[in-house]
Amino acid sequence: MGSDSIPSKDASFRLCNVSGCKTELLEVRSDDPQLHVLFIPGNPGVVMYYKDFVESLYEHMEGRISITAIGHLSHSKEDWENRRLFSLQEQIDHKIDFIREEMQDIKVPLLLIGHSIGSYICVEMFKRLLQEVRYCIGLYPFLTLNLESTTQYLIKNISRSLIVSVALSGIVASLGLLPVQTARFVVTKSIGKSWSRAAVEATCTHLLKYHTMRNVLFMAMTEFQKLKEEPDWTFLRANAGKLAFLFGVDDHWGTLQMHREISRQASEIHLSVEREGHTHSFCCTEAGSTWVAQHVANLIKNCEPFMSG
Repeated sequence: MGSDSIPSKDASFRLCNVSGCKTELLEVRSDDPQLHVLFIPGNPGVVMYYKDFVESLYEHMEGRISITAIGHLSHSKEDWENRRLFSLQEQIDHKIDFIREEMQDIKVPLLLIGHSIGSYICVEMFKRLLQEVRYCIGLYPFLTLNLESTTQYLIKNISRSLIVSVALSGIVASLGLLPVQTARFVVTKSIGKSWSRAAVEATCTHLLKYHTMRNVLFMAMTEFQKLKEEPDWTFLRANAGKLAFLFGVDDHWGTLQMHREISRQASEIHLSVEREGHTHSFCCTEAGSTWVAQHVANLIKNCEPFMSG
């Protein structure tokens, strides 16, 4: 069946409770799925940034998969958790709880896809859910620190300072108090000049909130603490046939040095490099979302473990 005969579907947004915490989901459901994709975002972990990607992946897979994108706790439109801060480990536990509480009735293979730190989260989930997860794909993966990155150095120092984090979150939140059209204009003319409508909207509705920005920075602080460690090469080698990573050419989060190290340490892992000029924040443009969705769809179609029983 060709993709032209598959009607496109809009991803639907819903809230669910996971271990007592409100959780934002973005979903596309197939009438007859052969596979269920659970997508883990980067940081910020706002699922609406990935709307174009989720919808494009569904279309490229010709409606044969269901997709659930799960947001990080308190990277949300509303402050459901009353300014509580969540660490990287708590975000990992939250995703595992979601699978155990919400996905136990799914009868098709489960595929994890993560972006940036979401790739690290997926690997950690895979370790604890070897029986449930069929395969794991990391997009522009942030798996260990890049000591040569000035951006990482700057974010690390901002995130570990309570005073600076609070002040910066307050400044960002003040932009969220602007009229909607004004906020969109500011975002579009500053950080979002080439961004899609979905990315601009996600920034205005979710990121320009005090509780979200504080959680973005707190999670970042715990990322820098945890990712001082080397990747778990023993686990990666043992499960190399069930892992794939996509790197970018000029990405200080998922570096080509890490690509080379994975190739050396765990050569059976499927590795790719995107050379089309998209960025680490691929999800913020329609072109980036479409290209990465096509890449992932090709991986799924060409790798036997996905669709076999």
